[in-house]
Amino acid sequence: MRIALTVDPEIPVPPQLYGGIERIVDLLSRGLSGRGHNVTLLAHPDSDTAGRLLPYPGRQSQNLWDTVQNTFHVGQLAFDAPDVVHSFGRLAYLAPLLPLRIPKIMSYQRHVTTSRVRWAMRLSRGGSMLFTGCSDHITAEIQPHAPARTVYNGVPLDMYEYVPSVPEDAPLLFLGRIACIKGTHRAVEVARRTGRALIIAGNVPDDEIDYFRREVRPHLDGEQMRHVGPVDDDEKNDLMGRAAAFLMPIEWEEPFGIVMAEAMACGTPVIGTRRGSIPEVVTDGETGFVCDDVDEMVEAVGRIGTLSRKACRRRCEAHFSAQAIVDAYEQLYVRHASGT
Repeated sequence: MRIALTVDPEIPVPPQLYGGIERIVDLLSRGLSGRGHNVTLLAHPDSDTAGRLLPYPGRQSQNLWDTVQNTFHVGQLAFDAPDVVHSFGRLAYLAPLLPLRIPKIMSYQRHVTTSRVRWAMRLSRGGSMLFTGCSDHITAEIQPHAPARTVYNGVPLDMYEYVPSVPEDAPLLFLGRIACIKGTHRAVEVARRTGRALIIAGNVPDDEIDYFRREVRPHLDGEQMRHVGPVDDDEKNDLMGRAAAFLMPIEWEEPFGIVMAEAMACGTPVIGTRRGSIPEVVTDGETGFVCDDVDEMVEAVGRIGTLSRKACRRRCEAHFSAQAIVDAYEQLYVRHASGT
């Protein structure tokens, strides 16, 4: 098949540090190319892809002129006549293609602006537009307004070493943006109340500096609680593999949370709050614990030994691996291109 993938222009594919959507696009483009498909990627000029790269002329999605240039750039795909155009970027970039019969798929990795979904459906030629959500939680936001399917996010398993066992005193891990909605302060409280070591990895955004200084930094002692800053893929793999459990104490409706799949790829169970996609990703009592509050998270830490690290890895292989994700999208392309 001739497949065109689009993503927003700010971050190269693959990203050097953070960039969850760009990681998904990278594993998808490489997986599809490896299966013999003709893949075209529209992305940041510094992207590295197994297929053909059509670099965007504009670098900022929020800049009007850049948006106009990039929308025109995507519109040129009409002359390529791809079998399917799959967007992980701005829905507006698809505007020139909406009235055409070219099959189009828009994937949402974040919460949905339903007015834009309805706009796209009004403009699109009948049956040519399909949406996907990265979890049932997101798909449910789309389905009242447009046809939508769930395709989970995933990780390339060869990047993550499965660690079958860790010492009893292995640390807990929090990895992600240091922010109130990510619940870093909750992870600190869980570690404090359980007496477990906690490693905090991730950047502190400018608008979260006061939060970090108030809620996190006073508890850092360099021993029980440490902040190691942003980490690259190798460092992430090492931290994940050495952790007794990964803490996901979010205070918002997380659309997916690729970091949970990364943890399970290493065999590390996830202890998270009952928000967003966490109940879908974590099998409660098997690959982690889904909790309603910090009290339940504290209690769950005491039951880490009842979980199977092998079960964590197997769940990632079956549902959140690169192969599983490429399989799901490839099947979707075939059905959508054939009108079924």
